[in-house]
Amino acid sequence: MRVLVVDDQDLFRGGFALILSAEPDITVVGEAADGLAAVALAEALAPDVVVMDIRMPRLDGVEATARICARTDAKVLVLTMFDVDEYVYAALRAGASGFLLKDARREELVAAVRVVAAGEALLAPAVTRRVIAQLAGQGNPRPELVNRLAELTDRERDTLRELARGQSNAEIAQALTVTEHTVKTHVSSVLSKLALRDRVQAVVFAYEAGLVIPGH
Repeated sequence: MRVLVVDDQDLFRGGFALILSAEPDITVVGEAADGLAAVALAEALAPDVVVMDIRMPRLDGVEATARICARTDAKVLVLTMFDVDEYVYAALRAGASGFLLKDARREELVAAVRVVAAGEALLAPAVTRRVIAQLAGQGNPRPELVNRLAELTDRERDTLRELARGQSNAEIAQALTVTEHTVKTHVSSVLSKLALRDRVQAVVFAYEAGLVIPGH
């Protein structure tokens, strides 16, 4: 898989690139020190995954993520120094497929890149807590999203609800008394009907639409 590494600190950027380049199935195709360069390289190099710093000069990781997700097929894995970073939720809404703290172990970084490249979503536990806290403070559901829930079948809404609670495909299958293959079909249909990139986007949608209420 092709990876673009973005970080304004040379030490972090070089370290991430070195770790990922050591893997036989990963090629680091480029490095960028700010968001503007990241967007340009993502368009030019067509990476599968962009490992994105969230706080950078000229263009921060949130806006860079939004532009990359809008203009390319790359998945974005955001790295942050802080488990209470106020940009976490904004970056998820911008299209990030996952978050990992910068103090993660090297094997966690490699695994995260592979997970995101495979089209799955990934959130560090500490980051997940932050996201839920943000969602809990959103107030009333967004009417335009509530209306879009009507596009889903009853079973698809059930699937989305369980997904938003953090359930795996196996757990959803058990809860709904269906096969994992059926769950995968429902998840794919939900993402397609709601025009969502991945499971992380589905979780955000479910909370903002009021399908799941934080704390319940």
